[in-house]
Amino acid sequence: MGKIIKLLGPKSIGFEEYEEEELRPDEVRIKTLFSGISAGTQLTLYRGKNPYLSGKWDPDLRIFDHTGEASAKFPVKGMWAYEEVGIVVEIGTDVSKASVGDVIYGAWGHKSTHVVKEEFAVDHKLPKELDPICGIFAQMGAIALNAILDANIHVGETVAIFGQGVPGQMVTQLAKLNGARVIAVDLDDSRLEYSKKFGADIVLNPKKCDAAKEIKKLTDGRGADVSIEISGFASALNEAIRATCYNGTVVCSGFITGEAKGLFLGKEFHHNRIKIVCSQISGVSLDVSNRWDRLRMEKTIMQLQAEGKVNFKGLITHIIPFEKAPEAYRMLDEGTKDCLQVVLKFDEE
Repeated sequence: MGKIIKLLGPKSIGFEEYEEEELRPDEVRIKTLFSGISAGTQLTLYRGKNPYLSGKWDPDLRIFDHTGEASAKFPVKGMWAYEEVGIVVEIGTDVSKASVGDVIYGAWGHKSTHVVKEEFAVDHKLPKELDPICGIFAQMGAIALNAILDANIHVGETVAIFGQGVPGQMVTQLAKLNGARVIAVDLDDSRLEYSKKFGADIVLNPKKCDAAKEIKKLTDGRGADVSIEISGFASALNEAIRATCYNGTVVCSGFITGEAKGLFLGKEFHHNRIKIVCSQISGVSLDVSNRWDRLRMEKTIMQLQAEGKVNFKGLITHIIPFEKAPEAYRMLDEGTKDCLQVVLKFDEE
């Protein structure tokens, strides 16, 4: 029997056992080793504020319809988790390119086992030199890399990154790797310490200064060449707009739910001709779509980690047994100090 997390209602987590399915000839069974918790999208679900709980997403019209039944309702199995890594424990009779013992990363929810096609396993095999726990950063890393692609950063430019949670920390490292001078902005000094440790040139706390004004001063009055909002707060998007140069670009990568309170489009956005670009993991910019896709982004993130060009493992602050998942979510929801990436560890027996 396998076990999966079940979100019974807002801030109420339970577990459910499930029967292991029989393998088809071209499939492999993965035993989960680690599963990362997203403190963004997953918390909106945990708190009952995700838009899929209040409206129905029409994939053809690409619009939310609020006249009928919502796309999601409680209980929700697996918590829509997308930061998993595991080991192949069984292969189908026709499988020849994947082997028992291979470490595979992917997105299959907070559950103890998962079955995938051999092709998926081959495409998502973790580099042997990489610590298996680093496999949890596949999708979050791809989200961060997608924001970098949308930002179109050039060597020597100044990039201001608003939000220094896990995805913001990743964007900071990638922007630095891309040749930018990086200004990290966050309301939490402990997060800013991580930002400095992992490469930010300048850190600013808006509680202690007018961050946008400081960024203007640091760039000879010009403003950031590009700003990236990845906190999920409309007020942070507004500050990113204020901090950006005339005719500049703001990449909105954070998942802003609910009403955009604190966003004033009649001010700097209007007067400085700011372009706001949405960065979302379901697609890439048309400018690079002929050569970049989700799988390439994920593989790139794994390779950068393996080569030591980024340090995402250093963002892991808590490793918690799978059975204590309710405590892990409660800790994230309450904003426990010095808490960044929280990982659920599965029984290795």
